[in-house]
Amino acid sequence: MIAGAGLDTLACMRSLVVVNHSATTTSPRTLDVMLAALRHDLRMDVVETKHRGHAIELARTARTEGADLVVAVGGDGTVNEVVNGLLADDIDRGHRPPVPGLAVVPGGSTNVFARNLGLPEDPVEATGQLLSAVREGRRRFIGLGKLDERWFTFCAGVGFDADVVRAVEEQRARGRRSTIALYARTALSRYIAQPHRRRGGAITMERSFVPPVSNVAIAIITNTAPWTYLGRRAINPTPGASFDHGLDVFALTTLSTLRTLRRIGEITLTSRGAQGRDVVSLHDQSELTLRADVPFPVQVDGDYVGERTFVRLRSVPRAIAVVY
Repeated sequence: MIAGAGLDTLACMRSLVVVNHSATTTSPRTLDVMLAALRHDLRMDVVETKHRGHAIELARTARTEGADLVVAVGGDGTVNEVVNGLLADDIDRGHRPPVPGLAVVPGGSTNVFARNLGLPEDPVEATGQLLSAVREGRRRFIGLGKLDERWFTFCAGVGFDADVVRAVEEQRARGRRSTIALYARTALSRYIAQPHRRRGGAITMERSFVPPVSNVAIAIITNTAPWTYLGRRAINPTPGASFDHGLDVFALTTLSTLRTLRRIGEITLTSRGAQGRDVVSLHDQSELTLRADVPFPVQVDGDYVGERTFVRLRSVPRAIAVVY
């Protein structure tokens, strides 16, 4: 459910703009231009995030207070937090306020969610498109994924993938900038550090009514395609994934050097995805679980969320309306 009356009457639309204070590609001058344009058409409040998780709190409050629209200005992490605030599990106790529409102005280093929606990469152009969508009442309901209690907009990952995300976050906390080179160097160093690369991983993937898949070393669960980008190049391990379908899965049961290099080439240079005995490819899944005897790292939408020994992933159709 979404508050829709405000989409027809701009003067009555209550909006919250959540700005990531450390957005990597939005300069103060660009932000001023964007906010001036938004204020011209919307009745809005602007709040800058102060700490990790703050956008969750802000979006949750916006829903309980009856906002019509929440605009996330930042990267994929900001969008993820806003979505988790709008769809918080305990928000519907007693009174059930409608879910505000979600809008995105890209301001991060990669902006996978925004790019997969087809939004302009330039934040000023994206703001103009957003205002046109608001005036015309354009919105699209999309499906999302959920890993245990955490919503994700485009991907979740376990094993090697999440280990790289964790290591990158540690370096960014020490002041390193988020760049392609940083991710590439980190991926190489964490690959070398993976235990038992040739024998496969320790994770087991389970689905209803089919035999489990053991020895999983990396699993990428997507809600859309591509999975991510290296500059302009799309990295696409699950080419059939879509906001309108269930979850897609790409997993490897070995990280041996030659096979890993081959799979990287296949998901980077071809449109068909990877193929082989070590590859697990699943399409349009409603639910699956991953488990192991030892904790494995987990990430959602590019944010590390800790280690688990068990996770449940499920698809939620038409979970939220995006205004764009």
